[in-house]
Amino acid sequence: MVPFAPPTRYDLNFNFLGFPVRVHPLFWVIALLLGSGTRNLLMIPVWVVIVFISILVHELGHALAFRRYGQDSHILLHFSGGLTIPQSVPFGGGYASVGMTPNEHILVSLAGPFAGFLLAGLTLAVGAALGGDIIFTSILGVVPFPVVVLPISWLTDIFISMLWVNIFWGFINLLPVYPLDGGQVSRYFFIQRDPYSGLRTSLLISVITGGFLAVLGLVAFGSTYMALMFGLLAFQSYQMMQGVNRMY
Repeated sequence: MVPFAPPTRYDLNFNFLGFPVRVHPLFWVIALLLGSGTRNLLMIPVWVVIVFISILVHELGHALAFRRYGQDSHILLHFSGGLTIPQSVPFGGGYASVGMTPNEHILVSLAGPFAGFLLAGLTLAVGAALGGDIIFTSILGVVPFPVVVLPISWLTDIFISMLWVNIFWGFINLLPVYPLDGGQVSRYFFIQRDPYSGLRTSLLISVITGGFLAVLGLVAFGSTYMALMFGLLAFQSYQMMQGVNRMY
């Protein structure tokens, strides 16, 4: 269980496709803060809904992959995003987790980002069905993505926001940084090839990648948020690597 997101009386609890979902109240606060920079105040609640749907779909991808391999799970949306938590299953006189191979763990990790990419593709399809023209424009200011351009400006904002969250967050999640999905893929990839030092290798890659992105975010993009986020993740990976080193 995530130590910084204990259950509260203000949690939103529901079931979706058979998976228990809990939304911590801080999730809504952070979603509001992330949308507060928009000039259109009416888009702020819309942005919150887009973030909620997108992260839920991302975690649902993990949950469905877990289910594919016989592992039950539940979904938690908290202030730093979302988490799909495996649940113990009855085994003999007690409970145990389902044993999964490294490749199965990799597929579970990849299922989240690719669920978001699928949602982005459906967004494009809906835009095209509504009569929007698909053109190439730049969401990030650097890389061109196909974007639906509709005659109604606020509807265009909704489509672009949906694409931004699912494409951008999906690629961020694929970076080999702990505890992102790409970091988990890196972990199981290297453990398969070197059971003795594979974990340390993946953590070292996480430290280097996170540190590089922290500097890049501050120097190239002027983003304090990006610098703090990846700097913290790099530091946490360094602490984990130190702990692993003490075990050997």
